[in-house]
Amino acid sequence: MKKNIVRIVLFTSLAFTAASCTDDLTVLPNDRLVSDTYYTTESDFRKGVDYAYDAFKISGYYQQDYTQLIVPDVISDNLIQNPQGRRSNNDAYNFNFAGDVDAVVSVYGAGYAVAARANAVLDKIGNLAPGAFRTNIEAEARGIRAIAHFDIVRRYCKIPTQSADAGTSLGIAYVEKFDPFQLVTRNLNVNQVYDKIIADLLFAEQNITQTANVGKLRKPAIQGMLSRVYLYKGDYDNAILWGQKALALSPSVGAIGTFKNIWNDTSSDGVLFKILNSSIENIKTGSAYNQTVGGQIKSEYVVDFDFYNKFAATDIRKSSYITTSPFLTKTYNNVIKYKQATDKPIEAVDVKYLRTAEVVLNVAEAMFKKGNEAGALGLLNTLRAQRYTGFVPGTEAGQALWNAIMLERRLELAFETDRFFTLKRLALPIQRSNFGPESTGAGNPAPVLSLPASSHKWQWPIPQTAINNNPQIQQNPGY
Repeated sequence: MKKNIVRIVLFTSLAFTAASCTDDLTVLPNDRLVSDTYYTTESDFRKGVDYAYDAFKISGYYQQDYTQLIVPDVISDNLIQNPQGRRSNNDAYNFNFAGDVDAVVSVYGAGYAVAARANAVLDKIGNLAPGAFRTNIEAEARGIRAIAHFDIVRRYCKIPTQSADAGTSLGIAYVEKFDPFQLVTRNLNVNQVYDKIIADLLFAEQNITQTANVGKLRKPAIQGMLSRVYLYKGDYDNAILWGQKALALSPSVGAIGTFKNIWNDTSSDGVLFKILNSSIENIKTGSAYNQTVGGQIKSEYVVDFDFYNKFAATDIRKSSYITTSPFLTKTYNNVIKYKQATDKPIEAVDVKYLRTAEVVLNVAEAMFKKGNEAGALGLLNTLRAQRYTGFVPGTEAGQALWNAIMLERRLELAFETDRFFTLKRLALPIQRSNFGPESTGAGNPAPVLSLPASSHKWQWPIPQTAINNNPQIQQNPGY
């Protein structure tokens, strides 16, 4: 390194990327990474961690047409392609996965870029005096690192509950040191990766004291993440334990009267952790769904008609997430979840990475799996009371209760990356409807209607560029 400046090099074995990473970097975080003599003051470390948060906004995560706000829904059964759109993410939509399809390979590099920024802070943590500030900084950085690796492993590897052999199947590298020149291999199995994610999250939960805002990790967000990770792992006792801890600290799922305000960023009620988006950055979180042309919404993907009909007229989510409007001579059910910002550009909406409503659903599902149907029903009714006008508490049991939990999960977390992974971890096939894209279901259905649970495509391909730069990285079977 020269002049104590780090050049962020694109080694696609780790694919470290940044918003501006082509020149020697001379500005301090949040805008650039610097090392050696930089991490010496508390201010340095605060900026360094904030720089790691910023990495969630880089290309391949929540930026560009292949933003992960749309890809998992494109691949599943919530959306259908609009033939009047640009055909973005077409290969992913048609299950034509390959190592050069941005929609399915981008998070591999983007996730490791986030982890790299967290590791840059952790590598220098010894420069801080022991105490509350140091332990909180380490907790935040390790929480960020855990989230990044979780997002990689759930895409490119099997999920532990997916099959009997999933836990011992091929995992990923869990990178715990900042080294842009490091060549890594997929040296861990899936269970070992999850163990490392959980270890980082447990450290974060025990040591985090930051409470500033939901744009930074706080204790209930870490507890909520633990409930998510343990649910994926099939450890239902711990999914319940940590979910209940999160709900004790942050019980609101978002009140029905102000639920819409969550999506225009005038409220954070029920939001545990979100990726902040400013007027200056103006990350266009909704552009992958649609654009405005001549005053009309031109959608790339619209809501599948069968799924649209699952939203009851009394469900506040229907009008919060979807609007029906014409484009040229056709009418479509358009996703507006990421196009409602107030007092900033309309598409500069914050990304809600984790909400209390998901934690409620995590715990309800885990309780059902453990035979506690009364507890599961109580939580489900708590959520439904804040979504349906005039809601009368449900009394479902057995299979009907399970179906209700799954329906509410699909409705609540629609267009928030969940659907693909729910089907994957439950080893269920993708089965799209026979309806077309128009608001009445008219038009041609998707050209590929199903993906069996046994398909290798549930594990996305490792980027070919990563393998070209580091042949030690093993490609997933089938590619």
